[in-house]
Amino acid sequence: MLSLHRTDSILTVDTIQLYDSVSQILEAKIPKSDVPDVYRRIARLYDLWALLTESKARIRCLDLADVHDGETVLEVAVGTGLLFADIVEKNPSGRNVGIDLTKAMLERARARIVKSGATNVSLSIGDAYALDCADQAFDLVVNTYMFDLLPEQDFADILAEFRRVLKPGGRVVLANMTKPDRWCQAFWEWLYTINPRLMGGCRGVLLQPYLCSAGFVEVRHETLSQLGFPSELLIGIRPM
Repeated sequence: MLSLHRTDSILTVDTIQLYDSVSQILEAKIPKSDVPDVYRRIARLYDLWALLTESKARIRCLDLADVHDGETVLEVAVGTGLLFADIVEKNPSGRNVGIDLTKAMLERARARIVKSGATNVSLSIGDAYALDCADQAFDLVVNTYMFDLLPEQDFADILAEFRRVLKPGGRVVLANMTKPDRWCQAFWEWLYTINPRLMGGCRGVLLQPYLCSAGFVEVRHETLSQLGFPSELLIGIRPM
């Protein structure tokens, strides 16, 4: 069952501090060095997981991204290329760049793009903490289901990287597992507490205050639930 709640807001510093104090984001349990191995093991099953729990959020993410043909687009943590393939289809004469930390996931993304016949694509190993991209290189940065496996103290640095590579007026679109607000959604965080690897290291996060604090404006936030799996979607603009 799909449920959707949309909010538009601009947060003050005081609100951000309050938001942080009650967020109760669980500690990230899988070290960054272990992430490639975890996702190498689940790469073959990832598309099924994504279909059951993340597919509706990805469709909405693509809507929010509003890709225009001819743009320069970067997807960070491209995974198996589920969203990236749709971006490439909408941007046939633009530049489409995808990076991921895990070779096994990237290989599946490449295979998906080869089937599409697209050639305006660059896929490579890359690190969200230090993007190998020039300043102000992209119109759009997209990132899904990555922050929810990273330490909360790293959010600001990574969002600063996203802001750095965006052109003035460029937009960032994010999707993540978020904190449950109904009892049926709490199952997924309970499973994380039992064994984080069963969730691919993902737990619920609340990214909106960090996006505002990173200097993005016109920040919009939505939540969406699929099979009780709660996702948040956000869009922000780099100021001119």
